[in-house]
Amino acid sequence: MTEAARKVAQQTEDRLEKVAKSVRERFDRVTEGSFTDKIKNGRFADQIDHGVDQGRDETRRHKQGGPEH
Repeated sequence: MTEAARKVAQQTEDRLEKVAKSVRERFDRVTEGSFTDKIKNGRFADQIDHGVDQGRDETRRHKQGGPEH
């Protein structure tokens, strides 16, 4: 391989490393605070618990013969 070809190959490798670094940084920013992480951290716990409690109340009323709503 000639010196010019080696130089071009090195420049290409350097550019690819910069692109890969940029892609990793962008990916980390996009996935930071993802919806799944918010659920795992309990961000929506109150809303989920409320829905379960409401469903239980409706079931209890229905079994007792009361109005469903």
